[in-house]
Amino acid sequence: MQWRLGGYQEAPAAATSTFSIMASEREDFSLSGPMHLTNVDWKNAHHRRSAVASLVRGVRILERDRQVKRRGSQALAPPWWEFFHFQLHRQLVDDEDSSIFGAIYEFKPPESHYQNSVEERPCYVIAFRGTIIKPGSMLRDLELDMSIIINRLHEKSRFETAIQAVRNVVAKVGESNVWLAGHSMGAATALLAGKTMAKTGIFLQTFLFNPPFISAPIEWIKDKRVKHGLRIASSVTTAGLALATEKNSRNSRSVDPFATLSAWIPFLFVNQGDPFCAEYIGYFKHRKKMYDIGIGAIERLATKNALVSLLMTAMGMESEPLHLIPSANLIVNLSYLTPCQEAHWISQWWRPDLPVKSKQYTY
Repeated sequence: MQWRLGGYQEAPAAATSTFSIMASEREDFSLSGPMHLTNVDWKNAHHRRSAVASLVRGVRILERDRQVKRRGSQALAPPWWEFFHFQLHRQLVDDEDSSIFGAIYEFKPPESHYQNSVEERPCYVIAFRGTIIKPGSMLRDLELDMSIIINRLHEKSRFETAIQAVRNVVAKVGESNVWLAGHSMGAATALLAGKTMAKTGIFLQTFLFNPPFISAPIEWIKDKRVKHGLRIASSVTTAGLALATEKNSRNSRSVDPFATLSAWIPFLFVNQGDPFCAEYIGYFKHRKKMYDIGIGAIERLATKNALVSLLMTAMGMESEPLHLIPSANLIVNLSYLTPCQEAHWISQWWRPDLPVKSKQYTY
């Protein structure tokens, strides 16, 4: 079968042998990529977002090329980075299933492009893909998705490979020359890598597309009073459990990890119609409201704790909520995309007519 806009259609019998290496139109850069960006201005937020999202997309298609054995001129991944004058410096491979989950790109523009400000563009971008529900990567990806839900991604060998690659590149070229990026599960990997580096005083420019927020989708509730009431109740419950856990812990931390991370301000790209990441909108809005109405002390505890992590800590298991961060540049796609699956696609982030609202939140 061959993919066409609007669905699948049967391939002619005579051509069946060629379709094993064909991809959906969404994998072909000439059909689905941001072809309008013939000259990227790295100071332009839309240009920067589109280019980085394309690099992340390139990682996914690298893995798809591997899975369906597209090689040489048949490979569809290279245009996703070559269009923006990047070279593939290294693939990041999972040692469990040999799938490609990340890539290190090096920026190699023509001489004529060096007139642009060096400070506004990366030298290296380390990008991580999202989940692929295809044979060859599905089981391992779903295992890692589950580890994100229970805040155990830091224990997985894939993350160890990722953070070691980040450390090596930063040691080689310096933190100001390295950007991190990821989509969905890959955004969780980039987020954890960014947090890990930030704890050592290294703050990397980070782009997180549809990062998962592990929580009930309160943001989807239309009634503002109900939504606000549920958030307050959740904050009070979480803060109470956090306080009890801290009192019962022999190893209570004297340093506030949120204060340590507050200088790191990643870019979060979320869609209000995506249940996987929409809760980031309410997370930051609610935090501000709680301070505005004079109960910031409760929110200070609640905003850096998650019920799942608190329960795991109570059972003696180390757990730190991956998705909770002190500061961020929150960029919200204001358009509702249906079905919800489309609201989670990374392709939305290079649309030239994208309606977005941006706000910076600091701890």
